[in-house]
Amino acid sequence: MIKGKVAIITGASSGIGYATALALSKAGAKVAIGARRVDKLEALAKKITDNGGEVFYQKLDVTQRLECDNFAKAVLEKWNSIDILVNNAGLMPLSFFKSLKVDEWDKMIDVNIKGVLYSTGAVITHMKEKKSGHIVNLSSVAGRVVFASGSVYCATKFAIAAFSEGLRKEFSARTNIRVTSIEPGVVDTELNDTITEDSLKGFVENAKKMKALHAEDIANAILYAVESPPHVNVNEILIRPTSQEL
Repeated sequence: MIKGKVAIITGASSGIGYATALALSKAGAKVAIGARRVDKLEALAKKITDNGGEVFYQKLDVTQRLECDNFAKAVLEKWNSIDILVNNAGLMPLSFFKSLKVDEWDKMIDVNIKGVLYSTGAVITHMKEKKSGHIVNLSSVAGRVVFASGSVYCATKFAIAAFSEGLRKEFSARTNIRVTSIEPGVVDTELNDTITEDSLKGFVENAKKMKALHAEDIANAILYAVESPPHVNVNEILIRPTSQEL
């Protein structure tokens, strides 16, 4: 049970982060939501409080280490605990490597990898000291399967899968910090909107035609992992739409 526990969710302004904040709040957790779009956070916070939940929100750019540290400090000052971290913030501007979209590579590395490291680093000392916690990292089916236009994106998600396993080996048995890697397939979110490669327009359109997963489906998978009994460490959840072959 997570009733009364404190959960931090990054990238909470839309999609999976938004749905996860609602799901964990409904289950009784106090949720701390962070993202760059403060107006979206305000709307989500109002929805949570209207439903009787407890929420804290603050602007958060996960590519800035100081912002990650300050966010965690603010949550600890408010609730004196951080029990769950959901590293959800991510970007997916797919492109063929030959297009040399270096700025997009840098953004993906900064958000998808460094953002996860910074956010985890901001809470790990607290979790280690109290010998409990749960870190949930959003990887992807692209953290298992590589495709041509996703070489850099897939690399970032393979990195998250490796990081999650490294965390588990370092902390789970010694300090009771559980680690879960969530690996979604195609989900109906804003993620495809970040693709600027013209040659991938057909890919985007086909993805939109697919009976994709909903953000709530992933939120339910996260809820299952964090609500598992303390002796159960759900390490990986790979979840695809039934119609997805890749």
